[in-house]
Amino acid sequence: MNPKSYWLAGENATLRGVGIKVFWAYPTIVVQDTPELIALYMPAGVLGKDTAHKPTPEEILAAEEIVIADYQWKRTDVLFLIVPGEAFSTYAMWETGTKNLDCWYVNLQEPIKRTPIGFDTMDHMLDVVIKPDMNKWRWKDDDEFSKAQEAGIYSKEVASKIWQVGEKAVRLITSERRSFYERWTTWQANPEWSLPKLSPLWDKVNFNGLDLQNKV
Repeated sequence: MNPKSYWLAGENATLRGVGIKVFWAYPTIVVQDTPELIALYMPAGVLGKDTAHKPTPEEILAAEEIVIADYQWKRTDVLFLIVPGEAFSTYAMWETGTKNLDCWYVNLQEPIKRTPIGFDTMDHMLDVVIKPDMNKWRWKDDDEFSKAQEAGIYSKEVASKIWQVGEKAVRLITSERRSFYERWTTWQANPEWSLPKLSPLWDKVNFNGLDLQNKV
């Protein structure tokens, strides 16, 4: 079964980080799915899957041994704003149950890919945190990213490109597209939406030959 062309608002879609295995998977509610923007909502309380602890660069080199466990997202309500083709996504993160914006979180990652159960990407370890008013920002996990480069996970050329994507993302969010992102700060989730559920196929890396009807 091929990936869905587009998801309808209100549908559940599973967002995953996938390499040689699925490293994390969370259920989301589709807010918008168009060629220009994919917007997904993950309220606090959802049950997903994630690494049992934050992997070190050494553990990532033996990724097949990393343990994946149940995980409940609690601290924030998250709206993922993803422009197809771009190597980052922007999270509007509100304090749980409020419209108090905690931060804009920029996840540097592989461009999003569609799957029969939702969307896949893979993190690049380096991230950016932007203040709610967009006047200040900082790198996140830059020390770990440098260690990952030293361990051979990223070449000098690839690491340089990821740094550049981070700088570009900050420029787009805080300047060139600022008004676009700021409009989302007043967005409200549909009160009739219930907590999204993770697809039972969350751990499948290859969907070829699977009967997916009624299993997404």
